[in-house]
Amino acid sequence: MDLDALRFANFSSLDTAVGDWSEMVGKLKTLEEDARTQLDGKAGKADWSGQNASVTREFIAKTVGEFGDAHTQASSIHSILRDTRDELVDYRRQLNEAIERGLKKNLTVRDTGDGGFTVTMNIHPDRAAEGTEVPDHSPQDAENLRDEVQAILTKATESDSSAARALRALADQSPYGFSDASYKDRDSAAAAMKAADRAAELAKDPKGMSPEEFDEFNSTMAQYKDDDLFAERFATALGPRGVLDFWAGINDPHTNMQLGQARVDKYGGLQENLSLTLANATQSDSAAMQRWEREMVGLGGEFVPSRDNPRAMGVQVMSNLMRWGDFDDKFLKNYGDELVRVEKERSGNGRDASLAWRQFPMDPMLNRTGTDGGSDPMTGYLMALGRSPEAATDFFSGTFVTKDEDHDFTRDTDGDGNKGKVELSVFQYLFEEREWPKEYNDEFKESVTGQNAMGWALEAATTGHPAGEQPTPDLPPHSPEQARLMESIVASVSDDPERLTKRGYLSDSFGQIAAEYLPDINRAMADDEHGNTNLLFPVAGSAAEPDHSDVTRFLVSVGQNTEGFSKIEMGQKAYMTNLFDYHLNSDVPEDRRYPQDPQTTVEEIAKRSGEISGTLAIGRQEAVLGEAHQKDEDYQKSMGQAKNIISGTIGTGIGVGTSFIATPAGGAAAGGAAGTATSVVLEQIFGAVEPNNLKDAGKDVGARWERALENSTSHGQIAAIQVAEAGDKPYANQIADWVKDGNEIGFSIASDNVSRMAGDLETEIPN
Repeated sequence: MDLDALRFANFSSLDTAVGDWSEMVGKLKTLEEDARTQLDGKAGKADWSGQNASVTREFIAKTVGEFGDAHTQASSIHSILRDTRDELVDYRRQLNEAIERGLKKNLTVRDTGDGGFTVTMNIHPDRAAEGTEVPDHSPQDAENLRDEVQAILTKATESDSSAARALRALADQSPYGFSDASYKDRDSAAAAMKAADRAAELAKDPKGMSPEEFDEFNSTMAQYKDDDLFAERFATALGPRGVLDFWAGINDPHTNMQLGQARVDKYGGLQENLSLTLANATQSDSAAMQRWEREMVGLGGEFVPSRDNPRAMGVQVMSNLMRWGDFDDKFLKNYGDELVRVEKERSGNGRDASLAWRQFPMDPMLNRTGTDGGSDPMTGYLMALGRSPEAATDFFSGTFVTKDEDHDFTRDTDGDGNKGKVELSVFQYLFEEREWPKEYNDEFKESVTGQNAMGWALEAATTGHPAGEQPTPDLPPHSPEQARLMESIVASVSDDPERLTKRGYLSDSFGQIAAEYLPDINRAMADDEHGNTNLLFPVAGSAAEPDHSDVTRFLVSVGQNTEGFSKIEMGQKAYMTNLFDYHLNSDVPEDRRYPQDPQTTVEEIAKRSGEISGTLAIGRQEAVLGEAHQKDEDYQKSMGQAKNIISGTIGTGIGVGTSFIATPAGGAAAGGAAGTATSVVLEQIFGAVEPNNLKDAGKDVGARWERALENSTSHGQIAAIQVAEAGDKPYANQIADWVKDGNEIGFSIASDNVSRMAGDLETEIPN
C-alpha cells in the first residue's frame, strides 16, 4: 500500500460495493426462503412419477441448494468487503493523524513514487520566514514517525491483500456455481489461509518434525478441519506427493523414531482430522485442487515416500486418509478406477489380493484406529464410498475383468455343467471372489473391517444415501443402476448363502437394503407377470426385479442375523401400515389405483407381508435352533433398536424408505394418520419388547411358528383397524378378519416356498 494511495484514498466506490452486496444478501435471503418454502415445499407434496420422480425432483432439490449457497457466498463477500472498507478507512485516519503530529514537530512524510516514503524536516530553520518559530525535533522523533507510518501502511497492505486472497479463494471454490464456504468476517478467512500455509510448511518435513511441531500441526488440523478455505489452501500448498510423504513418513519408525515414541498416541486423532480436511478440500472446484486430484490419482501406483526408503504404495497411504469425510464423487470415481488397476496389476488380475497387500513387520502402520493395520487400500476407500452413494453405485457397477482378460474366474452360465471364463463386475469380485488380506486389530484378533466397509459401501450404493443414515423425504427414488445392483446382491446371496451367513457383520447393511426395497420384494414374491401387483405395490423410479426364489433364500439368510432380521421385519410392518393408508384413504389417480375392492386389497397386502415375516421367522428359527445358537434375547434387543430408528421416519408418511409410495401426499397420509397407525403398531410390538415372546416356545418348532404367526397377524390387524378408523371406513369392524385371512395364507406360502426354494438352508421346517 503506497503512502499517497492510502492518504488520499477515495472509498466511495468501495462504499457502493459494500452497499450493493448488502442489498444482494437481503434479496438472496428472500429467494432462498422462497425456494425452500415454495419451490421445495411444493415439490415435496407433488405427485411424482416416471422421469419426474428421478430427474426433475432431484434437479429441484439441487436448485434450492444453489439458492442457499448463493446467499452464503454473498454474505461472506459482503462481510469481507465491509471489514476491509472499515479497516482501510481507519488506517487512513491513523495515517493522517500521524502525519499531523509529525508536522507539529516540523517533520513531513512524502511519497517517493516508487512504493516508498521519506520522513524529512518540513521547514529548515535557516529558510524559515523572519519571526517564524520552527518546532524542534530529535532524530528519535523522526525514526518514531517513520516506524509508525510504516506500521500503518503494513497493516493496510495486509488488510487489502488478505481481502483479495480471500475473495479470490471464495470465487475459485466453485467457478460454475456458488460456494457454501461461510465467513462472518475478513479476519477469520485470512486467518484460515495463513494457518493453512503454516500447516503445510510443518508437514513438508516429516523426518525433522519435532514433538512440539507435531502438537502445533495437530492442533491446527483439529481447529480448521471443517474450514473450506483452509482445506483447499493446505492441500494445494502441501501437494499430493507431500500429503503421501507426510503420512507415510511419520508412521515409519525408521523416519522419525523420536516423534513416534513421543506422540504415537495422537496419530489416530490426526488421521481423522487430516482425512476430514482432505475430504473438504476435494469439494473445492478450484483449478489448483483439480490438478491436486489428478496428481493424487496418478500417484496411486507409485511407491511412497518419494525418497529415502519407500515402503508403501500411494493407494495404501491415501486410502487410510479417506476413512472420514465426504470426498468429491468425481475424485472417488477416478481414484477407484486407479485402485482397481493397481490391484489387478499386483494380484494377477485378482488371483490373490491377500498377497498383493500383505503387511510385513517393517512396513509402516498406516491406520491408527486400532481396527486394522491399513495395508489393504480397499478398506479406507470403501469407507469413503459408504458416505458417497453416487460414487459407490458407479464403483460396484464397473467391470473388474472382462471375459477375454487373463484370469481364473469361471462360471457355469448355461447349466450344462461346464464352466467357462466370465466377465466379473467389481461387486462380484469383491463380494464373491476376492481373497481379502489378513489384517489384525490392536487386540491381535483377525479384522473384518475391510469387508464390513464393503457392506457399508453397498448400502450406500443401492439406497442412494450414506450408510448408517435413514432416508429423507427428498431422497430421489432408486435409479436403474441402484436397482440392478440390488438384484445382484440378492442373486449372489441366493447362489451361495454362506457369503452372508458366514459374514454376519454384513447383515445390518443388507437388512437396511432390503428394508428400502420392500415394494420391489413384495412385487417379486407375488409372482404376478400380467396382473396389477405393480399398482398394489407402487414404485417411484426404477424397480428392482429379483427372482422370487432368490428373494426367499436371501430373506432366510438375512433372517439368521439379529440386525438384518429386525430391519426388514420392522420395515415391513411400517410399510404395510402405510400401504393400507395409501390404498384405503389416499386420493390415488384412476390410472394408478389398484382395481380391487377393499377386502381383496387388504388381504393381498397382508398375504405378501405374511410371506415376508414367515420367511424371516424361518431364518430366525435356524439361527436360534440351528448351529448358530443365537439367543432370542438378542433378537428382541435388535428389534427395539430398529423400532427407535424407524419411528424417526414415520412422519414422512412412508415408513422406512422414501420411494415406498409413489404418491406420498393425499388422504390421511398427508394428515399423519399413517404415521399414527404405524406408531401404534410399533408400540404394540414393543410394549413388552416382544408379545408372546418366542423364547417361551423353547425348542418346539411348531409352537415357535404359531407364535410368530400370531404376532404377525396381531400387528397387521392393529395397523388396518387404525387406518380404517382414521378414514372413517364402514368396514372398520371387518378389516381385522381380512388381515387374518391374508396373513395366514402368507405364512403358509412362506413355509411351502422355503421348503421348495431353500430347503438346504433349514435345520427343521415347520409344518
